Order: sequence, then structure tokens, then C-alpha cells
Amino acid sequence: MGVSSAGRAFIGSFTSAGGRGITAVAVDRDTGALTVLAATAAVPDPSFLAVGTAPGSGAKVLYAVSETPDGGVAALAIDEGPPRLIGEVRPVAGDSPTHLALAAGHLLTANYGSGSVTALPVEADGGLGPVASVLRHEGSGPDAGRQASPHAHQVLADPSGRWVLSVDLGTDSVRVCALDERTGALRLHAETALRPGTGPRHLAFHPSGDHVYVLNELEPTLTVCRWNAAGGLLDPVGEAPVLPDGADAGHGARTYPSEVAVSRDGRFLWTANRGHDSICVLTLDTTAEKPVLAAAVGCGGRWPRDLTLDPTGQWLYVANEHSGNVSWFAVDAETGIPAHAGSIDAPAASCLVFA
Repeated sequence: MGVSSAGRAFIGSFTSAGGRGITAVAVDRDTGALTVLAATAAVPDPSFLAVGTAPGSGAKVLYAVSETPDGGVAALAIDEGPPRLIGEVRPVAGDSPTHLALAAGHLLTANYGSGSVTALPVEADGGLGPVASVLRHEGSGPDAGRQASPHAHQVLADPSGRWVLSVDLGTDSVRVCALDERTGALRLHAETALRPGTGPRHLAFHPSGDHVYVLNELEPTLTVCRWNAAGGLLDPVGEAPVLPDGADAGHGARTYPSEVAVSRDGRFLWTANRGHDSICVLTLDTTAEKPVLAAAVGCGGRWPRDLTLDPTGQWLYVANEHSGNVSWFAVDAETGIPAHAGSIDAPAASCLVFA
């Protein structure tokens, strides 16, 4: 595979567990195969990554959380060679950030440990300014071990760009916030309560922008919601299982779903399931409100922390944290079922994003 003819992606991993930090890889568009190019450990525990552009130059910039008790976030240049820091690793005034997203000229982090969302301005060179605002969640859930306090796990802008949604595992809820582009102030607009004890972790939008699928970590279920972008309102309308009947009991270990992705044509949805160590495929009908579990396949490793589609939708990639590898799968266009096609070593892998 010639690097010049390949795309690029970046793997995040836990340096505290032996990971390389951020690894740049070449992606063969024809076979899905990954080839390691370079790595940097400049950011401790970069468990989640996102790609944006520098406002001043339009150059691509990689952003990484530092999932540590102090909590940090970094911007990195990714033009050539290993990713390299733009400025410093910025504190986020929050504990253990697990997710990040770009919105309205700011970078947002979901801080799991402190149960908060932080906004930092993106500067002209793509670097980050100091914290502009912190929105602290409140509440708890019935699981005393996991839900004694708020745990913001994901933050994401909606497709309209008008709202920011934050998913909180500790409070069994999704918050809808407004972000002031000028000041970076976050304002709570609405909060949607989900079924107690489900432990929502991540969500994904249907390509129509009218529905949201919330993946629950403490129960292997998916909560289907209608999304009203005009009013900034999220309305739960049902749930669907993301594991076959009896899968947990038969496997002998509890399952903790981790990530959800929706196909670009809105026909299929995939979940990664830690413990069951599977990728499950759900079909979506024309209403987008009745996911049906269609298949479960092995994830190509152990403890799949993240899954993502490539830009074409033909390949699905899974970061297997405990087995230390990233696997790729060819997606059947007719059934949505992924077929394992290969893997590379990636110690303590936690996510993969495309440049």
C-alpha cells in the first residue's frame, strides 16, 4: 500500500495502560487496511479524538482529551510526520474528560469525573484558549456504584448547529444546551429524563436529523428519541435491545455497550458491546423509530471501546481496548452485517478518527 494513495486516521489510546498515545495510520481505501506511520505520547491518556480545521488557515487540526484526574485537552497539527502540539495541553476545569466535540468556534469536553461540560475557544491557528465556561450537571441515579453523582460521558452538536447535547450516565438524562459563539457561555435549555438505571453513554443522530439513538451502558439497550431542532427538544419514544436474548447469561459476563453509529443511508445501526465483545447490527425502518436486532458478530478482539465508519461507509473500525488492537470490517451493503477483514496492534486502543 502506498502511503501517498491512502487516507489517514488517528488512534487514541491510554498511555497509563501501555498505549502509544496518539498513533497516525495510513488507510488503504480499497482494502480498509491500516498501516502505522508515527506516534506521539505528548498528551497523557488521549482516550478520545476529534478532527477540525484552524479558522485562520483551514488546516486540519486534531483535538484530544487527556482523560486524567486533572483533566486536559490539546490541539495537534497533523500536516506531516507525528502529530505535534499547538500550544499547551489546556486544563478543562473538570475531572477525567471522556469525549469532545467542536461547535460554534469552541471545543467542548464532557468531563466524566466531575459531571460537567467545558467550552474552550478555538484560536486562529487551531490552538485552544483558556476555559470560557463550565456547565455543571446535577443529579444521580439508582445504581449506587455508578450513579451516585453526575457523569457527563459525551457532548455533541446537533446537525442544525443550534444546540449542544450532553449525555450523562450518572443522571440517566440528556441535556440540551445553547452555546454563545461570542463568549463561549453554555446555557441549559432543556433536560430529557431517560429510564432510571439505564446509564446513557453515547448518542448518534439519524441522517435525517429528526431522530436520536441513545446507547445505554448499564443496560444493553438503545433509547429511540425524536429530535425537534426548532425547539431544541428531545422526546423518548421507545427502547430496543442491542444484544440477543440471553447473551449476557450465556457469555458469563455483564455487557457494557460503548458506542453507536448509524449508516449514511439511515438503514442500519451498529453498537459495540464490551463484555459480550461483539458488534451488533440493527435495521431501521422508514419511520426510524423501530430498530430491530438483526445480527451479532465478534468484534475482532476484547473490550470494544469504540467503533466508527470510514468516510465511504464501506468499512467499520473497532478499537479493542483490552486485546490492544484495532480491527476493520467490510460492511455488506445489503444487510449491514460486518465481515472481519484485518487488524493491527494498538495497545490500550480507545478510539479512531479519520482526518
